This record gives sequence, C-alpha cells and structure tokens, in this order.
Amino acid sequence: MAINIEMLTDDFLEGDQNQAWERIMEHSELLENSYLTFEVLTKAMYRIGILWEENKISVADEHLATTTCDYVLSRYAHFRKMANRNSEGPKALFLCIEQEQHYLGVKMISLLFEEYGFQTKLFGANLPLEYTLDQAKKWGASVVGISVSIRYHAERLNRYITELEDLPHSPEIIVGGRLASQFDLSSYCSKQTTLVADLHQVREWLESWKDSVQYDLRYK
Repeated sequence: MAINIEMLTDDFLEGDQNQAWERIMEHSELLENSYLTFEVLTKAMYRIGILWEENKISVADEHLATTTCDYVLSRYAHFRKMANRNSEGPKALFLCIEQEQHYLGVKMISLLFEEYGFQTKLFGANLPLEYTLDQAKKWGASVVGISVSIRYHAERLNRYITELEDLPHSPEIIVGGRLASQFDLSSYCSKQTTLVADLHQVREWLESWKDSVQYDLRYK
C-alpha cells in the first residue's frame, strides 16, 4: 500500500516528527530506495506549498512543516548511513543562492550524490556569491548544485553560473529547485549548465555519470 501523502502532509503541519517518521518506516520499499523516500517527501512539501499559496495555511504553518520534514530527512539519512562520505570520490557542493531560503530539495540532492560516491558539502540556504566562489575554488568541487525558487532571483542565478563556470577548474553547474520545474531557465544559463526539473532528472544525471565512470574504468 502506497504512503498517504495527505496524512504525511498533516503530520508535517502538526509538527509531529515521530508520527511522520513512523509513517515512512511503515513502508519497507521506501527504506530500501532513498529516491522513493525523497519523492514522497517532495510530494508532501509540494502540497504544503500549494496550501500556502491558496492562503489555507500560514507562514508559521509552512515553517513548522519544513522543520518537521527536515527532521525526517535527516533521520532517514542517518538510518541509511548516507552521511558516511567517500573520501576518494569526486566533489560536489550544494547551495541556495542569496536570499533563497528553501533548502530541502537541495539537501535531498546532496544525499543522493553521496549515495553515488560523491564527497559533498551542503551549504543550505542563502549563500552569497563571493562565498560560493571561494568554497568552490578552495575545495576544487567538480560539481556545484544550485537551487532557486523565486522568479525575480533569476538574474542573480545568471551571475552565479557565469562566475562559477569561469573558475580555473570549470565546475559543472546543475540548477534545480521549484523555479526550474515551473519555467524554462535556459536563457539565464550557459549551454554547459544542466537544468533539472525534479529528482527523477537528478537521478538520470547520476546514472549517466555512473555509466561513464564505469566505461572509463573498463577501457583504461
């Protein structure tokens, strides 16, 4: 039986961390596949967003739901031991651009990257460009994942992409977030930028990357 998204949403809105966690734990197919778990959490938070846009819940309700979902996500990551980072893997850092506060999606993506063998750093919400550039350069990240949710931040996104891709080691830029699922952001990106509208596309990118790595290992 599939998990009831409406009931999970209600758990989030009530701030019932334990009930939300138990609801996830009841479904072994979720526990065995983090992608499915993240997809469920995303659907619940998407419903929260719709309720907020329709003025059916308050800002306080939305914040409580977000922190409850974050608790479940962090507990699940610990359950799957996804926090054990691969010290030999490629490096990827993840962030929300300046003034962006919605970090749950980029946190899920960071955890997926860890499962595929990446070393990751998650900076979360509201990271100014100067610090993004500094961290990407110092750490030598080969991938930088950027989340953007608000339309009038698109111009700022363009500056992030331009200056990050201009770094000496030219990291690959992946852009996601709610705005990427609703609008074509290609005019704000370069031809090298990867746009991902949802977790499914992130997983496709990771599977393609894994296949290319395995190919390189076979034919070296």
